[in-house]
Amino acid sequence: MAANSFMVPLGTPAPAFDLTAINGGSVSLEDLKGSPATLVIFLSNHCPYVRHIEDGIGALAADYDARLSIVAISSNDSVNYPDDDPTHLAEQAERAGFTFPYLLDETQEVAKAYRAACTPDFFLYDAQMQLVYRGEFDGSRPGNSERVTGASLRAAIDAVLAGDPVPEDQRPSLGCGIKWKPGNAPA
Repeated sequence: MAANSFMVPLGTPAPAFDLTAINGGSVSLEDLKGSPATLVIFLSNHCPYVRHIEDGIGALAADYDARLSIVAISSNDSVNYPDDDPTHLAEQAERAGFTFPYLLDETQEVAKAYRAACTPDFFLYDAQMQLVYRGEFDGSRPGNSERVTGASLRAAIDAVLAGDPVPEDQRPSLGCGIKWKPGNAPA
């Protein structure tokens, strides 16, 4: 079932996290500080909305390279959705050309802290780790005729990197609702 992002208030500080990466080790929010822009993406492997744009996410990461810190987080219940287990996430990262860390939020506490609602869900922070963009990758959706370009997110990243304000008129992301573990869905 499709869900929209919650559109967290702009200016919200990035919640701290320290999560295990799919290939071992851990990554924390502290590890990402020092970049002019940081992108936190909530993703999954099984969602058709993510699959539709995953190559575009890989291309975006390659295009911005060292100018942008990126981390992906999977918060889905991988017991009931085994396509979102670490092995399948690693296959997705390889398939889509993800060059950024892909982290596991097994307790789902990080998704709750960010108020993530769907996959994909994008959160862009400035150098002070204040939220400047939350919303869609672009207007492309499975089944519509728009090309996957990442135009909405790229415009926000470009503004942050140029030191310009990001327009506040932002469209929510649309995707599969996060697959919460029984009794874990936010109230």
